[in-house]
Amino acid sequence: MPAAPPFDDAHDADEALMLRYAKGDMAAFDRLYARHELAVWRFVFRSVKVQAVADDLLQDVWFAVARNAARYEVKAKFRTWLFTLAHNRLVDHLRTAKHHTSLDASDDDARTLADTLVADSGFGPVRQLQSREQAAALIAAVEQLPLEQREAFLLQAEGDLSVQEIAEATGVNFETAKSRLRYARASLRQHLKEFV
Repeated sequence: MPAAPPFDDAHDADEALMLRYAKGDMAAFDRLYARHELAVWRFVFRSVKVQAVADDLLQDVWFAVARNAARYEVKAKFRTWLFTLAHNRLVDHLRTAKHHTSLDASDDDARTLADTLVADSGFGPVRQLQSREQAAALIAAVEQLPLEQREAFLLQAEGDLSVQEIAEATGVNFETAKSRLRYARASLRQHLKEFV
């Protein structure tokens, strides 16, 4: 097999990397994983709210990428295809899941999600406290969204998907995806109006 050309992060589209991986280029898979691992994990984590479950689901999503590599065709953006896999795995999990914990639940030695949203910054203690309160309010507001609205919001916020891509990933039409986002945003604005 001839050597694959070197990577050029500025020009290597995800779709080209996936096609290279489908032909056996493991370095292409590593690049895709590095680019998208965190966004997929955040989407899954903020949906299931348990780190260990999110870790398992993330692994399942990337196994699905590997299993489907030979059949991969460029019909949409790779990111849309990837988040469709994540959505499908999440739906399967939620159908069988019996217990959900808070988005802010954490292990004893781990920082809470509210703390992670308030990135370490140069702000003083008062400003950090306000930011932490805003992050906690956002988490609570997102948790209160109906599942379909929460998923649409997280696909856009974490996955950076367009409305059309959200529709494709969740198997609904454009207007339904748009409506879910509109209702999610309206609900979040209502819950967070004290911070505006």
